[in-house]
Amino acid sequence: MRAPSKTLTLVHVVFSSRLAGGELHCVDLANAQAALGHRVHVIGVAGSAVEGALAPSVRFHGLKLPLLRGLRVAALARRLGADVCHGHLGPACKAVAHAGSAARIGTLHVGYKAHHHAHLDGLVCVNRAQHDSLPENREGLARLIYNWAPERAAAPAAAGLRAELGLAPGQLLVGSVGRLQQAKGMDLLVAGFKAHAPADAVLAILGEGPDRALLEQLAAGDPRIRLLGFRRDVDRALQAFDLFVSASREEAFPLAILEAMRAGRPVLATATQGPVEMLAGQPARLVPVGDADGLGRALAEEVARLRPLPREQRSVRYATAAYDRGHAVDRTLAFYRDVMLYRAPQAQHYEDEDEAFAS
Repeated sequence: MRAPSKTLTLVHVVFSSRLAGGELHCVDLANAQAALGHRVHVIGVAGSAVEGALAPSVRFHGLKLPLLRGLRVAALARRLGADVCHGHLGPACKAVAHAGSAARIGTLHVGYKAHHHAHLDGLVCVNRAQHDSLPENREGLARLIYNWAPERAAAPAAAGLRAELGLAPGQLLVGSVGRLQQAKGMDLLVAGFKAHAPADAVLAILGEGPDRALLEQLAAGDPRIRLLGFRRDVDRALQAFDLFVSASREEAFPLAILEAMRAGRPVLATATQGPVEMLAGQPARLVPVGDADGLGRALAEEVARLRPLPREQRSVRYATAAYDRGHAVDRTLAFYRDVMLYRAPQAQHYEDEDEAFAS
């Protein structure tokens, strides 16, 4: 195995056709590493939205079929001369485990699962609870490196979201951003809002997903609830929110909350793993997980608290230094080098096998 050098060949793996939190993190990390001069590749699904979000200096390799992904990732990583193969989300981490010629890293965007992560050389934990609960008998290294909120591409000029929704000056806009699926708890948010929000409040949900039809059914008959679908102007939309709500049933490190913090929005969130750590000591409010009624009551109380304030006084200042992009990228590269040194004897075994096969 080559000694860790200043310039690395890095291969990221993410098997998804959409751009959500884990995918956005992968893209932004790959782009940042390429900007530092490293040779960066991303292996993904052919036709994925991930490809279009990558910088020109990052090369994308699309797999057309989901067959034998682990072996194909291993072969491609070997051909590219990868120093590090870094998986994002469970299926990609499982495939990366086959890439024995490179240091095999996985980020726990959701949580540890033995069948996805047990055979990796290094794990990036995105919150302290993940790190502290890893199995003691697991091989390899682990490091806590917080995610960050990637800068989104600038959206085309458009009218503000409040004008788009036809809101009167005194109306409060409650908003949420996330994939429409059970884990994100959008059904709890809709139910809680319908039951307890004041009549003149409006709820805007940004995102797409398999639960859209269910949410439309739950919201039926309530014109205050707007499902706005996928939006490219998320940062602009966040500025229009008076209150940001995360109703998730599970979250390891919700980028949407970090984006809301960056935008200075008041935050109401369920006490899932990531928000409990991110919002500790911050001017935000946590409520129990899975309790639509409790969420709705807290939402109504926050709206009542914010209503008398002029809109410019509703902004909140958060401590976000721990989620600095440059610091996290540097820590990730340092972790790569630590893992490469840790597994050097094993990597030499793979190189000896290659030489024997070639001869």
